[in-house]
Amino acid sequence: MTPESTLKRIMWTGTAWFAVAVGASAVTLGLLLGSGWRPAVLAKGLAVLWWVGAGVVALSIGLIGWSGCPVLEVDVPTADRNKSRTMQLGTMMFIVGGTAAMLAVLLGPAR
Repeated sequence: MTPESTLKRIMWTGTAWFAVAVGASAVTLGLLLGSGWRPAVLAKGLAVLWWVGAGVVALSIGLIGWSGCPVLEVDVPTADRNKSRTMQLGTMMFIVGGTAAMLAVLLGPAR
């Protein structure tokens, strides 16, 4: 694919992935908080794991959102490279951060 077509695809799919990532995070956190769960119920080590995971997820959503933003900060080949990398990094961070946070919840006390 040419840099122009790749860039258009990334900006379109980045917008879609951004909406999905925000929605998935909101539903997951909403269900947890709605059930009465709070990070304070976790032991110190698990709480650290949860907060680190939550922070990584927040950063990943920012990266995915930036990838989908239709504003080009530089020329097309450079923007193509930058947006491709931030989309890949953001997706990886979303998966790793979400897994870490959910692992902390699962290892925490049962209610």
